[in-house]
Amino acid sequence: MFSKFLNLDQEKQDRIINAAIKEFAQKGYDKASTNEIVKEAGISKGLLFHYFQNKKQLYLFLFEYCYELIADEFYKKINLAESDFFARIRQSIKIKMDLLMQYPDLFDFMQIAMMEDSTEIKVEMEKKKKELLDLNFGKIYEGIDFSKFRDDVDIQKILKIITWTFEKMSDEELYKAKMQPGHKIDYQKVSREAEEYFEVLIKCFYK
Repeated sequence: MFSKFLNLDQEKQDRIINAAIKEFAQKGYDKASTNEIVKEAGISKGLLFHYFQNKKQLYLFLFEYCYELIADEFYKKINLAESDFFARIRQSIKIKMDLLMQYPDLFDFMQIAMMEDSTEIKVEMEKKKKELLDLNFGKIYEGIDFSKFRDDVDIQKILKIITWTFEKMSDEELYKAKMQPGHKIDYQKVSREAEEYFEVLIKCFYK
């Protein structure tokens, strides 16, 4: 669908992507202006819509592009040979902190995109988020040594409890960001709080 855009030279792609990330991250979907995007990117509006049929298509492409870029970098760094579940999760959080430092603008956009509730794109965004999260949920648990978990508790229920715990932490931070314009998620604080939960969960579910 986006072959025309992806066939552009990298420098031009980057200009358009960076301009779009900046505009959407600052204003959200509804208030973002394609006029500002093309001005920042140094291209015509007609050319932008030659690559993307409309603002909605551009936004959905951008969300998937950013997610896949971050996921690709994440899986280059994570050691999937580490079979201890909590060591794997700790490692994941550390890598995400490093990527945040490396790609702050992308994370700003993703933070806004995860909270986006515009009626024009809400259904498509919920579908995309579920597809991408389900895909990576499976990958992150590959090769885990489940023998360390207690025998008297269903493993699938344990994983759901742990997953829901950290999803709730994430949801709470996103809610704060949504209710307080300009609020930046303190990922170091989130990491410290996650460590406190790790200690409790290890005691509860490991032998």
